[in-house]
Amino acid sequence: MTITAAAGQPGLEPTFDRDDWSSAFGNVELELDGAPLQVVRGTIPEQLKGTLYRNGPGRLERGGQWVHHPFDGDGMIAALRFEGGQATLRNRFVRTEGWLAEERADQFLYRGVFGTQKPGGPLANALDLRLKNIANTHVVRLGDQLLALWEAAEPHALDPETLETRGITLLDGVLRKGDAFSAHPRFDPGHHGAPRMVTFGVKAGPRSTVRLMEFAVEDDPAAGVKAGQLLSERRDSFNGFAFLHDFAITPNWALFLQNAIAFNPLPYVTGQKGAAQCLQSKPGGQAKFWLIPRESGAFAGQPPRILDAPEGFVFHHLNAWEDQGAVVVESIYYSDFPSIGPDQDFRAIDFELLPEGLLEQCRIDLDAGTVSTTRLSERCCEFAMVNPEREGLPSRYAWMAVAERETGNDPLQAIKKLDLHSGERCVWSAAPRGFVTEPVMVPRPGAEAEDDGWVLVLVWNGARRASDLVILKADDLGEQAVLELPLAIPYGLHGSWAQA
Repeated sequence: MTITAAAGQPGLEPTFDRDDWSSAFGNVELELDGAPLQVVRGTIPEQLKGTLYRNGPGRLERGGQWVHHPFDGDGMIAALRFEGGQATLRNRFVRTEGWLAEERADQFLYRGVFGTQKPGGPLANALDLRLKNIANTHVVRLGDQLLALWEAAEPHALDPETLETRGITLLDGVLRKGDAFSAHPRFDPGHHGAPRMVTFGVKAGPRSTVRLMEFAVEDDPAAGVKAGQLLSERRDSFNGFAFLHDFAITPNWALFLQNAIAFNPLPYVTGQKGAAQCLQSKPGGQAKFWLIPRESGAFAGQPPRILDAPEGFVFHHLNAWEDQGAVVVESIYYSDFPSIGPDQDFRAIDFELLPEGLLEQCRIDLDAGTVSTTRLSERCCEFAMVNPEREGLPSRYAWMAVAERETGNDPLQAIKKLDLHSGERCVWSAAPRGFVTEPVMVPRPGAEAEDDGWVLVLVWNGARRASDLVILKADDLGEQAVLELPLAIPYGLHGSWAQA
């Protein structure tokens, strides 16, 4: 693993070995309890004190049958704890109802949203519309609970220390059984006093309803507020089918991008496809920005603002902020909805046939009702974040996972720091045999500079067929430490940092 020059390495040819990349797909066979981690290079900073939580699919095969898409794999939480320059690892599968039943049966008993079918073909799958809550997408700390999130259903509560599953939580009556709860909350660092977790739930259909919710993340005895308490909520309905994974916040707005997506449920109902395989870009459709006023902001109680959005498909946003009557949002755009067809093997996909994600900035002028777009990077990227203290505010720096080559679509093999003002960047590369997941930026306690801290990233090491944890310096992406994990963790989705 090396640091490349700031300009990257220009090239058009793929730089990865498919066997190295695909070797990450497999079942996690161990559950560890505070296993000490070996530092093979560098040192762990003494000031790095807390826990990196990661979530992702940990079981991808049962009884000889593979999931059709990794996103259908059962959720497994990894907790990497840092204290006194040392680190330990604990991991646990989320004991969902479906996971327990399928463990006993040693076969798939539920269909997967992304195309996994029960044994027996279409006849065995037709009309079975049950959802298996796989709790595999994100993990965040809220009060005394760790929440394993999957956006189509309720969260599962875990013990933050042991990772033992406490069960489905309705958050003290905020949710009803079966309610959707986003797997991509945003954490307001304190725009209106105390920090908050802002999140949402969606009821999708020909007309979709978004429920926006804000929760306290700290106890405030003087105000009679406890961490995890619901502080505000509102519901708004919009025309069209809502496929929403992520959103962005500013002090006054929650911003959603309604992709121009159509949903035809018939192949799902008849057992031919998974629900997500029934999504496709809507020919001639118009994407929309939905800006919902936050109840804590200056426009509380006002109706949402709706504006036309640029063409393309967005899973993730980087950040948003307000500027002289405009809202600026940075997002990762794909030219089309990326999907894996019913007859495709996800381990053999042709990256050249999939659209790459490119970082773009949209300036939404609320008075004029116009949107202008600027491309910020031509390099394929995903999983971008800013310093969490700059969430909802103008930020100079962003960290993201990128492809090794400058143009074209490939697996993510490097971490890039981008100066959003000048366009300058530096890149840390795990190529040719390493593959990265979502970077998590951790500010140094007491830091004043926006890029003073560390970037933590789980890396699949194709050479040793296991996972590494790499700690990078956030300012120049210099290697601070490399830890070899005694565990092979498949590519994950989202994670979070909990300060000690």
